[in-house]
Amino acid sequence: MDKIFFRAKALFCLLFICIFSIFAQTNLERKQLFDYDWKFFLGDTVAAKQKNFNDASWRSLDLPHDWSIEGRVNPKNPTKGAGGYFPAGIGWYRKTFQTPIDWKGKSVSVYFEGVYMNSEVFINGKSLGVHPYGYSSFIYDLSSYLDFGKTNVIAVRVDNSKHLNSRWYSGSGIYRHVWMQVTDPVHVAHWGVAVTTPEVSPKKASVQVKTIVKNVSAIPQNITLKTTLWNKSGKVAGSKSVKVQLSANGQKDVFQLIPVANPLLWSPESPDLYQAQIQLISSNKIIDNSKTTFGIRSLKFSAENGFQLNGKPLKINGGCVHHENGCLGSAAYDRAEERKIELLKAGGFNVVRTSHNTPSEAFLDACDRLGLLVMDESFDCWTIGKNPNDYSVYFNQWWERDLQAMVLRDRNHPSIFMWSIGNEIPERGKPEAVKTATMLIDALKKMDNTRPITSAIVENGKDWTIMDSLMAVHDVVGYNYHLFAAPDDHKRVPSRMIVQTESYPKDAFVNWKLVHDNSYVLGDIVWTAIDYLGESGIGRYYYSGEVPGENWDNDMFPIHAAYCGDIDLIGWRKPISHYRSMLYNDNQKLYMAVREPAPEPLEIKETWWSVYPTWESWTWPGFEGRSVQVEVYSKYSKVRLYLNDKLIGEQSVGRDQQFKATFTVPYAAGVLKAVGVDNGKEIESTLLKTAGEAAAIKLTADRKEMTANGQDLIFVTVELTDKNGVQQPNANNRLNFKVEGEGTIAGVGNADVRDTDPYVGNTRKAWKGRAQVVVKSTQKAGEIKLIVNSPGIENAILNIKTNNANQ
Repeated sequence: MDKIFFRAKALFCLLFICIFSIFAQTNLERKQLFDYDWKFFLGDTVAAKQKNFNDASWRSLDLPHDWSIEGRVNPKNPTKGAGGYFPAGIGWYRKTFQTPIDWKGKSVSVYFEGVYMNSEVFINGKSLGVHPYGYSSFIYDLSSYLDFGKTNVIAVRVDNSKHLNSRWYSGSGIYRHVWMQVTDPVHVAHWGVAVTTPEVSPKKASVQVKTIVKNVSAIPQNITLKTTLWNKSGKVAGSKSVKVQLSANGQKDVFQLIPVANPLLWSPESPDLYQAQIQLISSNKIIDNSKTTFGIRSLKFSAENGFQLNGKPLKINGGCVHHENGCLGSAAYDRAEERKIELLKAGGFNVVRTSHNTPSEAFLDACDRLGLLVMDESFDCWTIGKNPNDYSVYFNQWWERDLQAMVLRDRNHPSIFMWSIGNEIPERGKPEAVKTATMLIDALKKMDNTRPITSAIVENGKDWTIMDSLMAVHDVVGYNYHLFAAPDDHKRVPSRMIVQTESYPKDAFVNWKLVHDNSYVLGDIVWTAIDYLGESGIGRYYYSGEVPGENWDNDMFPIHAAYCGDIDLIGWRKPISHYRSMLYNDNQKLYMAVREPAPEPLEIKETWWSVYPTWESWTWPGFEGRSVQVEVYSKYSKVRLYLNDKLIGEQSVGRDQQFKATFTVPYAAGVLKAVGVDNGKEIESTLLKTAGEAAAIKLTADRKEMTANGQDLIFVTVELTDKNGVQQPNANNRLNFKVEGEGTIAGVGNADVRDTDPYVGNTRKAWKGRAQVVVKSTQKAGEIKLIVNSPGIENAILNIKTNNANQ
């Protein structure tokens, strides 16, 4: 009996493995990464669309790719200060590939996640269409154009030559993933799954799955649609099957309501995810196998109780981000997008606003997985533009398709809690703005009515109340730099819910206070969370005698980045980041930094988006004996400051003091110590030490291993230290990078927005004692050795391991 049982068990396991393998294979064939082995040419050549065009002399590369970041910043480049003075132009991509003979009769499509901008795609010389918007995803059906069992060629012309078309760095090229999708003629439609959770409680949830099933064959079909919900442990959380009749060349919407007992609720603290597996079955054969990740959570908004996630109040501590990734430009590598979310979480943020466009899928996947709420934004302008060649040129013809691309693609992400339809629209305050907003909102709610809709509104130099009619059509009103008006606005319109969609970094406390004290103020979203290329110098500080004014007053070259982020271009948190996080969170209670002393007789000047330059440094040669201001941020009741073990003073640091103490200290080299004090007892301390001359290189990788897929990345922070290991914050040594083994250098950088060295190369100067190098894997597993040297300093070596994807 035991033998029979074990044989039956073994047979069952074998059968399970076979079925699982079939499922895995089906899913693999359904969506295949199409990023590898492309050819690229910077320039325009019309003949490149033809199948038999000779591209042998073109550059070979893999996607994602941004050709702008590969160039040098130059004041003559057409992107000007808005685009960071980077080059742009026209480029061509071509990919030659074989289509298996067994694809004949299948539905075959090519899916582009993002191409900047004005792309035209050709298959075997035939144009599939033009797509202007650089941030929305799009798909083309290839089925009737392919030569099955033979060689085929896809060519893509990308035109980023008309400027100005952006107010920030856009990048150029096929900068996000490309996929080949292969399905049976009867299949789940592209973006055809919508998962919502209409009923959520700790003990039970109702999950509604809407599936659009398409039949592109000329024969009516009878199938079974089976939906299985899997939890994070790989266990079935619910399942339902239904018979579906499809007409020839028809489609049908299928609704299923599936109960889930004891659901794991998604939140920033516990980002638990589920997967909806949808199988189409015909004659006992699985003909399509689609998987959609989702989360179970509830959203409630009211002026009385604010924003509630899963029934619990949550105040928004948010940051705006643009889409680029520092020294990588706009190339949306999965790891770069994931790291961006890690940086935001580490910076204390619980919300990110995707200003001012839809982000990559990898970005949203990381927000789901790591737990960061998202305000997903569609457009920077509507019918009236901010630049001659921006989206306003295409809005009337394309808004509906691009809005659909955002909502249908992104609606299943539990991290998305709010939609935004625009930013500082120039026609605000006029009746046509209300008409356009209503049109967008109505269209959006037909696709998804489970989230509130906002847009970011800024004053236009007239009476603020002129915006009331525009604000009234939104579910939540986005205020840009106008939260001070919230108390008076609440008296006038008590039902209005407000979120500050942009704020000046230096106003962190006053905004926190308004958020903290008023339920109708949902939160504050600072401009910006992370520094970005372009909008050159908007957050800079400067010294008297340098080019004065705001970034729109004068040309700012060589400044080519914004410098208004809480986090700098290489991922280092500025002091303002620690201060803002401390206001909203309790995981850090003590932090110290030093206000940069002005080099007399020069003065330090600020701009609208700047924060006074403050550093984690007690190394100020030449300022001996002069007064230096030390800032201590704290959630303790009091703080003490010591210099070389001598007490400088003690101050209270509660809300009345904005959780900040400022000490004036005559500068002397040594050790500066801040101590948090409660009830007279010293609880916690933090130190700043004077550094000697740079004598060593310290390498810190964000991970020890990566996947050998040709796309995975490791970000390495390079620091110059003195002989005792103290970081030298004034070092600007030239650093040279070399990689041996199965890796390449994807980018190099520092946080100096004035440094015009290229971001693609093997050398970079340190700034404030730091730099960055990004190492990319090849498609072969093995060892990587990163060697960093600087004249007069011993080489630093970092060993990195790359593994096969299945290891």
